[in-house]
Amino acid sequence: MRLVIAEKPSVAMSIAAVLGVKDREEGCISGKEYIVSWCYGHLAELADPAVYDERYAKWRLEDLPILPGVFQYNGPQKSDHCRRKEREHGRIGPTIERKRYHGTQTVQPTV
Repeated sequence: MRLVIAEKPSVAMSIAAVLGVKDREEGCISGKEYIVSWCYGHLAELADPAVYDERYAKWRLEDLPILPGVFQYNGPQKSDHCRRKEREHGRIGPTIERKRYHGTQTVQPTV
């Protein structure tokens, strides 16, 4: 069984359709091989410009483009539903958390 976590319900529905997953449950759509669930929002977000330098707190044309040496990421607040789904599926949730907090862009848990 593989867990796919989408950014929002509409994206989850599209992914489920492509994967042929049709059994609708509370907070997810499940099938023989996949469970497709969703959070509300991105798994990782770029840090606000002010994190790099206070002068970027207010946008000014002369400061653009803002090109930091290393981009920083924030983990947005997740809903209880998303946390519960991640816990229910064992090590998949922690893998997503590690990838999200370490700023990588690929999330491919081992199953």
